[in-house]
Amino acid sequence: MKINLSSAKKINELKGFGASACWWSPQISDEKTASEVAELLYGDNGLKMNIYRYNVGGGYEDGNVRVENPWRVIESFMNKDGSFNWDADKNAVNVMKKALATGNVDTLIFFVNSPHYSHTLSGQASGGFTEHFSNLDKAKYDDFARYIVDIAEHFIENGYSVKYISPINEPQWKWGGESVRQEGCHYEPDEVRDCFLAVAKELEKRNSALKLYGMESGSISQLTKDYYDLLMSEPLIAKYLDVFAYHSYWSDDDTDNKVDFGNWARDNVKIRLDMSEWCELPCKNDTKSIKSTLIMARVIGEDLIYSRANSWTAWVGVNQWDNAMNNGKCYSDGLLVARDDFSDYYVAMRYYAMAHFSKYIPVGSISLDIGYKKSRGLSVFAFENTDSERVLVVVNESRMKRIIEPDVKFDTARVITTTQENQLIESVHSEKSISVPAMSVQTIILK
Repeated sequence: MKINLSSAKKINELKGFGASACWWSPQISDEKTASEVAELLYGDNGLKMNIYRYNVGGGYEDGNVRVENPWRVIESFMNKDGSFNWDADKNAVNVMKKALATGNVDTLIFFVNSPHYSHTLSGQASGGFTEHFSNLDKAKYDDFARYIVDIAEHFIENGYSVKYISPINEPQWKWGGESVRQEGCHYEPDEVRDCFLAVAKELEKRNSALKLYGMESGSISQLTKDYYDLLMSEPLIAKYLDVFAYHSYWSDDDTDNKVDFGNWARDNVKIRLDMSEWCELPCKNDTKSIKSTLIMARVIGEDLIYSRANSWTAWVGVNQWDNAMNNGKCYSDGLLVARDDFSDYYVAMRYYAMAHFSKYIPVGSISLDIGYKKSRGLSVFAFENTDSERVLVVVNESRMKRIIEPDVKFDTARVITTTQENQLIESVHSEKSISVPAMSVQTIILK
């Protein structure tokens, strides 16, 4: 199959790859484990990711928590009386510090699933007592804005390079009701605008260098375009909104939807566009299956090329070991998988999907339109790296070997291959044609 690189069109400059530290980082109390995990995700010998989403927990009081999973109840830095305890969430802060120490993180985002429980109508960070009901007390928007800016500025003053505040996460979902599983807060569109405006006013009052990030819509199909228009219609929000971020859930097999969104973004979005959260939903492939690698690698490529995202971030760096009820198989959605107390953990196969991008396509690379869409299970995504080399990421979801032929001259091709049996195996080729094994991901760097 011929791959058209000679007339490829430039799309966007890439700003990198990352993951959120939500839920898992507070669980790591062992220094050695914290260092190992930070290196696996952010170190030169690991994924070398550069985007870190730190979750600012909404907090809780003993006896006033409905969330049963202890991983999903997060300490807050603020006490109920408005004072601060900077020793809270110390394990998560320690992991963040170790990730920053790798020297690779250039984008640190403080994101919020829920306002502090004292700012909510239910008195809890897990949403209202009814579904699709905003839990942030309208009388406390300004209190919430001061709270999140106070936290970010405290960490900046203590040497943490926080760039962005993301005050809302997936506002269109129901969050709350009779059954709750995590922190969350529903907002109607006008409430999204009012909340962002309150934070923008606080940043303006302080003449802060912090920028807004968001609004982290849960799906490109539901209100995302409307959110952008709504936020950018307010001049003060537009002044501070440096990145428009969305989540790529529920569109894994809908290429046309991604192309439509990308065309809209090309014509309308005038700021950085981040795909800031994805995992396979519903997760049908276990953590040790190459199928999970193939799906994630294809989604990353499609979001960068078809949806024109400047960056791509996985939902969580680590998630819980959940094989107890699945005949020994685990359907966790993290790049790594850990016991609740991190007494044991392992690398999931989808880790290698991220590796095929983050380890070989550095910040500043350019995504390329080669006019190709998935054909007979084969997806091909093209980039120009910072050394002006052409890079292909090839995802072969079929059960047969495929052959590709780039239509540009090259002396050698550095080929990195992942299959079920072997991961990130490197070889060098000088032939014009390159063989792509069945059920594999390849990164091909043409020199």
